Amino acid sequence: MQFPFTPKLVTQLREGYSLAYFRKDALAGLTVAIVALPLSMAIAIASHAPPAAGLFTAIVGGFLISALGGSRFQIGGPAGAFIVLVSSIIDTYGMDGLMIATMMAGLIMIVAGVLRLGTLVRHVPHAVTVGFTAGIAVIIFASQIHDLFGLTLAGPEPGDLLHKLETLWGARATLNLPAMLLAAGTIVIISVIRAYRPLWPSLLIAVVIASFVAWAFHLPVETIGSRFGGIPSTLPLPTLPAISLEKVIALIPSALSLAVLGSIESLLSAVVADSMTGRMHRSNAELVAQGVANTVTPLFGGITVTGTIARTATNVKAGAHGPISGMMHALYVLLFMLVAAPLMSLIPLAALAGILALVAWNMVEKKEIMKLGHWAPLAVLLVTFLITIFRDLIEGIAAGIILSLLLNWILKQRKP
Repeated sequence: MQFPFTPKLVTQLREGYSLAYFRKDALAGLTVAIVALPLSMAIAIASHAPPAAGLFTAIVGGFLISALGGSRFQIGGPAGAFIVLVSSIIDTYGMDGLMIATMMAGLIMIVAGVLRLGTLVRHVPHAVTVGFTAGIAVIIFASQIHDLFGLTLAGPEPGDLLHKLETLWGARATLNLPAMLLAAGTIVIISVIRAYRPLWPSLLIAVVIASFVAWAFHLPVETIGSRFGGIPSTLPLPTLPAISLEKVIALIPSALSLAVLGSIESLLSAVVADSMTGRMHRSNAELVAQGVANTVTPLFGGITVTGTIARTATNVKAGAHGPISGMMHALYVLLFMLVAAPLMSLIPLAALAGILALVAWNMVEKKEIMKLGHWAPLAVLLVTFLITIFRDLIEGIAAGIILSLLLNWILKQRKP
């Protein structure tokens, strides 16, 4: 019997690890890194962080989650589900505030894992997870309208959805046609490649083409270089944020939100990997690994890290044998950053917005919504969805769970 906190890496090495397995992991890791490279930067930008922060997250957090985690195939990195929370924390408390909140969330997750609370996540109603995921998708898409259409805003973009849409509509006269065409082209290229050549690295191909077109024709569009000054070619040394008791107390709700969402997202990702491979993850070991990654990653300039469903599924489909593929993915991203940082500054923000628009579309689990059928789970989904987009993510999850319990109780009372 395995110790519940034993990393899957240790299990894999005990079983025996051959050169043939390493080749599989190296190829799978490269495949995932090619997907993660543009996506990590896009998610960081949408979270109001520098694009390099997304790369640092994939490198440091991704390596630690694979090395220490309880899932054999989990890929860690920045996730679209966190965009709403992370951007809100950065807007209110700055990058230092996000560092503190993420480290606090990491400690909470470690404690939750040690107390063996990982199995509780499995009891979150399916309608709630589908509802808040759809809500996050709407918010992510709304956050990308600015760059999708190349709009010029007179002031900062509002955070809440209704005021955001009102502000964006007011800036419609500043629409940038080249930016809009680049975003649309990116979406079309990715969609066509996924339909006809699913094994090709569609995200990277689309970003390379968009960057070349913008550079070759001197298009008047914003790029990573023009807005952020480029990408550093080295991993920064670890630094501590300025911590005070007042900041810690103020950030407790944010840290709890990050910990709850991180636990749900990462364990759902591990369950998806299990369903694809027939393996069983160790939920509490996974929580501890997620906690360690979130405690360490901010020290290197990263943002909140979690297990990512799409990249984990890509890892499985690419033929990964075990956690070394995830560790290799992190090392490949580091290598790309060391070698190609100057080229990354040419990437148009409209292309990255196009990628996130597709991410938002794919986050809405349309087939799962159709499967719910009964009015009770549909009501739970709708309430969770509406509260998530108009109020707050954690409030949406809490309201959905409470409503689900209440409706289940009512339905049981009606049974003869």
